[in-house]
Amino acid sequence: MSRYMMIHRLRWPAVLILAGVIALLHTMGFVDHFWHWFIPLLLIMLGVLILAERAALAADGGFPLYPGAAQAGAPDYRAAANIPTYPGQAEPYIPPQHQDSKVESEGGQL
Repeated sequence: MSRYMMIHRLRWPAVLILAGVIALLHTMGFVDHFWHWFIPLLLIMLGVLILAERAALAADGGFPLYPGAAQAGAPDYRAAANIPTYPGQAEPYIPPQHQDSKVESEGGQL
């Protein structure tokens, strides 16, 4: 599992732990107003987690542009398996001709 996914999956458990700790401190009398502490700490925590996710993505080479794209430094298995290319790749993508367009070009009716 990538570091990005590990950090991403920790987001909501971290929110619940933060809420629980602040609620406990409120119950014990250390915090007067729950929301005055929760909202600023929540925003700070989410910002730190988002920065950590971005750093993990940058370290791993980022996401591919689309599911079939090869990442930088990774071997291109599509070429070895003779898989066709898609829009946005180096070679042009030529879609197959439709049967309807062939009939129209020959002067026939649909």
